[in-house]
Amino acid sequence: MATLNESQSGKAAKGKTKKPTPRVDLTAMVDLMFLLTTFFMLTTTLSRLNAADIAKPVNEHDIDLAPFPESRTMTIVLGKDNKVVSYIGTIEKANMKMMPVADLQKEILANKLLVAATHQHNPSKHMIVIIKPGKTARFQNFVDVVDEMKIADIKSYSIDDEHFDDKELLFMKNNRL
Repeated sequence: MATLNESQSGKAAKGKTKKPTPRVDLTAMVDLMFLLTTFFMLTTTLSRLNAADIAKPVNEHDIDLAPFPESRTMTIVLGKDNKVVSYIGTIEKANMKMMPVADLQKEILANKLLVAATHQHNPSKHMIVIIKPGKTARFQNFVDVVDEMKIADIKSYSIDDEHFDDKELLFMKNNRL
């Protein structure tokens, strides 16, 4: 490691020997520090940002809008006070359920199992989810719902913050959402 070198040029001055000043060589210590630094830099991994991929279409006039299959489409409308409204199928035949955001995971899993059973567990007939954040919804609730899509392994979900049906708006208004 470090060595302590003393010079041997101590001369006597009036009967006393002059103490030499020690010289410390830290070259080996510096080499070790650089070796450890490079070792830890090369063996550690930096944390990667976990971001959800969300892509919205440019404009509805630029794409051909095909209706979603009624038997496997779930719609989630986000409201205020950490509440959501969910239903399966089209709005005309909808059985709207209001629940807290925290209970949404159970509803998603139940509907996913229902869709799988309806289509004889065909992997190409997976559930499609439409997320509609209302004007009074909190951003945190939106993030929580998108996280639930990843957790429940929903293969196809869409975000539509522009197209609300009159029945959805009426239901939200009647329930003060």
